[in-house]
Amino acid sequence: MAQRPIENTSRLSRRQMLKIGALGFGSIACSYLDGMEQSAAAAPVANGLAPQSGHFEAPAKAVIMLMQNGGPGQMDLFDPKPDLTKHSGKVHVEKVEMFQPGSEGNTLLGSPLKFRKYGESGIEMAEILPHLGSVADDICLVRSMYNLHNNHTESLVALNTGKIFQGRPALGSWVSYGLGTENQNLPAYVVLRDPEGYNTSGTLLWQNGWMPALYRGTEVSTAGTPVLNLNPSQPIPPAVQRENLDLLAKLNRRHQQDFAYESSLEARIQNYELAARMQLAAAETLDLSRETPATRKMYGLDEPETAGYGLRCLMARRLVESGVRFVQILPPVKPNSQPWDAHDNSKTDNEAICAKCDLPSAALIKDLKQRGLLESTIVVWSGEFGRLPVSQNGKGRDHNRNAFSLLLAGGGFKAGHVHGATDDIGYRSVVDPVGVSDLHATLLHQLGLDHTRLTYEHHGSDETLTDARVTDARVVSELFHGPVRV
Repeated sequence: MAQRPIENTSRLSRRQMLKIGALGFGSIACSYLDGMEQSAAAAPVANGLAPQSGHFEAPAKAVIMLMQNGGPGQMDLFDPKPDLTKHSGKVHVEKVEMFQPGSEGNTLLGSPLKFRKYGESGIEMAEILPHLGSVADDICLVRSMYNLHNNHTESLVALNTGKIFQGRPALGSWVSYGLGTENQNLPAYVVLRDPEGYNTSGTLLWQNGWMPALYRGTEVSTAGTPVLNLNPSQPIPPAVQRENLDLLAKLNRRHQQDFAYESSLEARIQNYELAARMQLAAAETLDLSRETPATRKMYGLDEPETAGYGLRCLMARRLVESGVRFVQILPPVKPNSQPWDAHDNSKTDNEAICAKCDLPSAALIKDLKQRGLLESTIVVWSGEFGRLPVSQNGKGRDHNRNAFSLLLAGGGFKAGHVHGATDDIGYRSVVDPVGVSDLHATLLHQLGLDHTRLTYEHHGSDETLTDARVTDARVVSELFHGPVRV
C-alpha cells in the first residue's frame, strides 16, 4: 500500500521523522564507512617510503633542484639579445607587463654584461658564468620557459607545486610518493637552505600539502647538528636507547590498532621511526671530513664567498649518492632573501650572486659526472621567472613571467643543447615554449613516472602534480637524447 503523503512537514513528530529518515541515516553511515575503506586503500603510507618501480624504465632515479629565488635575468645571463642592445634607450613599441613601479617609461635596456660561447657546443652565456660555461657541453639550456604569475611567492609556489595557490604537494613530495627512497635511514626529500635564514616563501616550497607528512621536505642544516632535535640532550647508552625505541614502537602499533584508518597517525609513526634510524645514518652521510682537499676546493669550500653554497651542493651529492630521492638547494639569503632579484642594477646585482653560486653549481655537475652519477641524477637550475627587457629606474629590471631560462643536466637530457627561443628582445617565449606543467611532466617522465597516472585521491578526486584533467601539460621529448619511453 502506498504511504499517505504528509501534508504538514513542519509538524512532524520525532517518531515520524525517524521513520522517514531511517534509510537516509543508513545511507550516510554506509557512505562514511565506504569512504573510510577507500581512504585506507588509497593511503600511500602503508608502504611508507619503500622503493617503488615507476610506470616504465627511465634513466633518472634522483633529482637535485638548485632553486634560484628572485628571478635570474635571461637576457643578462643565458639569452643574448643583440637587437635589445641595438635599441637600448629607445621606447619599446609594446607596453610591457609591469609588476612594480619604475618601468613606466617602457625604455629598452640592453644587457650591461658581455656574452661568450662556451664548449664545443658553443652555447652562449654571460662571461660572469665561467664555471657553468665550463660544463656547457653537459647542460640542456631551455630558453623558452614561462610561468603563471609576476609575484615571487605565487611563481615560486607554482614552480614547486604546479599551481600558484598554496597548499598543494611539492614536486619533491610527488617524486617521493611515486618512487619511495633507496635509503630507509634517510628522508626521501631533503631541503638544504642557508643556515642564516629562509629565502622568499620559506617552507611553502617543500610542503606535503594534502599528502601525509611523510612526504614533506626535511630540512637539513649545513651548520651545527645537521638534523634538528635528532640527538637527545643527555647521552643514552645504545642498548638502552634500543630498548626504549622498541618499547615505543610496540606502544605506537598497539595505539594504531584502535585508529586503523588514521593515515596521519601512520605517517607520524613512520616519521619517528625514521628519526631513530637517522641518529645513526645522518651523521655518517653528512660527514664531509672524508672529502679530499681537491673536492673541497672544487666546490669552493676554501673561499668565504662560495663556501656556504658550495657546502650545500656537496652535501646534495653525498645525499643522492646515499640513495636520497630528491634534494632541494636554496641560495644565499644575503644581500636579501631573493638574491637574483635585480631591481636596482642588472650588472652589479648579477655579478654579486654569480660570484657565490656559479662555481659550486658547476662543481656539482662535474662531480656527479666523474662519479658516474650524472646520468641517473637530474640537476635543475632555475628561478621562478625572468626579467623585463625595459629598464626599472634606469639600471634594474622588473619581474617577467612571460620568459625565463632554465638549465637541466643529466637524467637523460640532451647535453650541449639549446631548446626554444624568446622574441628579439627576450620579453616573451615564442619558439617551443615550455610551461611549468610541461616541465613537471617532463621531469616525472625521466624518472619513469607518467604525470597522468601518478595520482593521489583528495576530496574524492584523483589529483595529479600537473592537474592533468584540465591542463594540456606535455612531456617535452625534444629535450631527451634518447627515445621517449611510454
